[in-house]
Amino acid sequence: MKYLDEYRDANAARECAEKVRRLVSRPWTIMEICGGQTHAIMKYGLDEMLPDCVTLIHGPGCPVCVTPVELINKAIEIASRPGVVFCSFGDMLRVPGTNRDLFSAKAAGGDVRVVYSPMDALTVARQNPAKQVVFFAVGFETTAPGNAMAVFQAHRQGLRNFSVLVSHVLVPPAMEAILSSPNNRVQGFLAAGHVCTIMGCAQYEPIAQKYRVPIVVTGFEPLDILQGVHRCLRQLEEGRFEVENQYARSVRHEGNRPAQELMEQVFRVVPRKWRGIGEIPQSGLGLRETYADFDAEQRFGVAALAVDEPSECISGLILQGLRKPHECSAFGGRCTPEHPLGATMVSSEGACAAYYRYRGSKLPT
Repeated sequence: MKYLDEYRDANAARECAEKVRRLVSRPWTIMEICGGQTHAIMKYGLDEMLPDCVTLIHGPGCPVCVTPVELINKAIEIASRPGVVFCSFGDMLRVPGTNRDLFSAKAAGGDVRVVYSPMDALTVARQNPAKQVVFFAVGFETTAPGNAMAVFQAHRQGLRNFSVLVSHVLVPPAMEAILSSPNNRVQGFLAAGHVCTIMGCAQYEPIAQKYRVPIVVTGFEPLDILQGVHRCLRQLEEGRFEVENQYARSVRHEGNRPAQELMEQVFRVVPRKWRGIGEIPQSGLGLRETYADFDAEQRFGVAALAVDEPSECISGLILQGLRKPHECSAFGGRCTPEHPLGATMVSSEGACAAYYRYRGSKLPT
């Protein structure tokens, strides 16, 4: 299949890995931003194809993983109320809150429904005018345009029984938070291609220059990632710090302007808490005043709810690239996909889930 099979070509992947081997002259550490990239690295053993002096570490690019406990608690509180239909993507149902998850709320009688698009939740609202329908709007810039469209359409259609619980986060502020940390290990980034399909590449250029790190926009197939690693290492070896676009078949430098304009119309930039990391200034999206009536936190009076993150889970360190999943004492024992302590184990893009699924039998003891 075009744009799929050729990016999974084993011979081409080995040739690219050999190019990396011939290129590098010293140790380098690169962070892939996206959890989808992490899963591809683990599934295809891409890290094992690279020389030992090249270390890949895993970043905060899993939207489920970085959704804070207090927002999960808010979701459970809303979903447990009578007369509410709570709509969410399926991967949010098992994410643990303080004491339980959305799946438990559903089992206890809450009307929690899995949808495949925010527009599905709008349909539910139209079909159930006597119910309050809430959509859990989670994600990076990738999903923000679709969620913005749902709010825009609800406003235009006068659907007063529809609202969104917003948990949108932005990639560039998280990258800056990692790079400005005294514990930072990152020397180069593989940026997430789907985020850049929406937002373009320009927003990364000031980061590359300020922190002197190469940033390569990369896809999600094995050859995408290996080519991205090679481009990033070539810059490091040459002392360059630029933004390159490996994923040109999807990403344009300016991104998707109509999608950006819709996001800007519906959302404003706000501070946002990240699970296991804490609050990062100007790293999230919230509804603009024009659409404030569709804010579920305000509608259901849960905006002030705040809780501490659990101490046993080290997902925050994993999401910052400071630890790897198998370095957690609970990994594979007290924490499994069936009984997760943190979101990085339950999410389909979580680093812990990737290690458990693809490396469980090969991890060091």
